[in-house]
Amino acid sequence: MSKQNACCGTSAVTDQGPAAGHDAHRQSVREAYAQVAKANTEGQGCGVGASCCGTTDDSAINTLISTRLGYSQADLDLVPSGADMGLGCGNPKAIAALKSGETVVDLGSGGGFDCFLAVREVGSSGRVIGVDMTPDMVSKARANALKGQYENVEFRLGEIEHLPIADATADVVISNCVINLSPNKPQVFRDVFRVLKPGGRLAISDVVATIELPEEMRNNAGLIAGCMGNASLIDDLEGMMREAGFQRIRIQPKDESKEFIKDWAPGHNVTDYVVSATIEAVKPGG
Repeated sequence: MSKQNACCGTSAVTDQGPAAGHDAHRQSVREAYAQVAKANTEGQGCGVGASCCGTTDDSAINTLISTRLGYSQADLDLVPSGADMGLGCGNPKAIAALKSGETVVDLGSGGGFDCFLAVREVGSSGRVIGVDMTPDMVSKARANALKGQYENVEFRLGEIEHLPIADATADVVISNCVINLSPNKPQVFRDVFRVLKPGGRLAISDVVATIELPEEMRNNAGLIAGCMGNASLIDDLEGMMREAGFQRIRIQPKDESKEFIKDWAPGHNVTDYVVSATIEAVKPGG
């Protein structure tokens, strides 16, 4: 296994005005995940392979990580080599109940792993759109799509706060440990609501805070890019989703996730503050 490096960032996020602060936050995360994509593509290690933002040059380690997150070996065997980067904090497909012919949007699609699993569920009459703000990840996902000969999946460069997708396009929006990274989660949920069809579903896995995070965690760029330092409280997330218009909101923390989250940031006692959860909701109508 490769030695740990600074792929997830080490500098603090500075306190600036809202717009400038949001841009600095996004750029810090974008740079971290660009290094993850490059390291994975070039066969180098990035981190210890346990964090949601770290991969290694050992495919067996990435497989172990993904099976701990809830994916089956059959899932892993279905995707092109290199698509499974050992990222995430759960398996959104397990709660999405995807159906043939549906259009699925994946927020923060990375190397395309969840998109390729989703396209198997929606079939040739369905469609999957992955969105990622990191050009290196989009390039990697597109290369993996060519490798796997997928014709009804595409990858677009864009921010999850301002999705490059038309109104009322998606039947389902999925995401795996990405919304916690956003500096403006209310806007994420508003834009997800916009792109969903009436009656459309939100089905994501993400990291949530069980108690208020200390300032030293919230100002640590490594913990932010590692899906911990910017986690929101469960009640706050539910409030954002209701304000965006969602109904039938269900946020279910997974205490068992502490077993792998504890390895993400040794020495920080992060499981005292955060846990992985499944988050579901429905856009009314339809």
